[in-house]
Amino acid sequence: MSSALTLAVRDSNTMLRRNLLHARRYPSLTLNLLLTPVMLLLLFVYIFGGAMSAGMGSDGADRSAYIAYLVPGILLMTIGSTTIGTAVSVSMDMNEGIIARFRTMAIHRGSVLIGHVVGSVMQVLASLVLVGAVGVAIGFRSTDATALEWLAAFGLLVLFALALTWIAVGMGLSSPNPEAASNTALPLIFLPLISSTFVPIDAMPGWFQPIAEYQPFTPAIETLRGLLLGTEIGNNGWIAVTWCVALAALGHYWSRSLFDRDAK
Repeated sequence: MSSALTLAVRDSNTMLRRNLLHARRYPSLTLNLLLTPVMLLLLFVYIFGGAMSAGMGSDGADRSAYIAYLVPGILLMTIGSTTIGTAVSVSMDMNEGIIARFRTMAIHRGSVLIGHVVGSVMQVLASLVLVGAVGVAIGFRSTDATALEWLAAFGLLVLFALALTWIAVGMGLSSPNPEAASNTALPLIFLPLISSTFVPIDAMPGWFQPIAEYQPFTPAIETLRGLLLGTEIGNNGWIAVTWCVALAALGHYWSRSLFDRDAK
């Protein structure tokens, strides 16, 4: 039992180093995906920020209230955007034959997927730091959050990143080529656009509100917003964690099933 665990940890660490080295050599995919949340953040703050602030009851010239509202949603969007690169990377490995070569080697079977997942989560965290720095540079402040709330916010981001990464791995394994994987993973960017990222759900048309409310991004955004701004979270925290656990379990089962099926 101990030797099997040691083998799994060693091989997973090797695959993690491989994926991080691959991301370092080919950073263009991650940077391109990172541009989407950054551009949306700057666009909505400097182009629409005045009107949005006025709609939220603030002086249109003072965008600070809207920046505080917007940044948590953009951080969750960053996770969805970055994990698209995971789907593409997994699909590339499947199509280039490297996975078939790994299967002929005496390595732990799950280490290939674990390396992708852990490497992707680390890339997501790096992307969150960069987007968060942009948010701070344009005026975002989290002065009302306690140290415990900051820790909970970090935990939520990691858990959400882990959940979406497993889903992205499944998308990559199920796609016939990297282009299809990129298209299949587009909902990871599209769903934040129809959530409470940019405007409160109450401001949306009545027929559209259930679409925005009953999806994984909205409770996660509301929870992160409450943690960073020191406001009420309500039931959103438990709903967000439930979504994360369910998506992670589904993504893990889906990915392992596809990976084991292709090995036969």
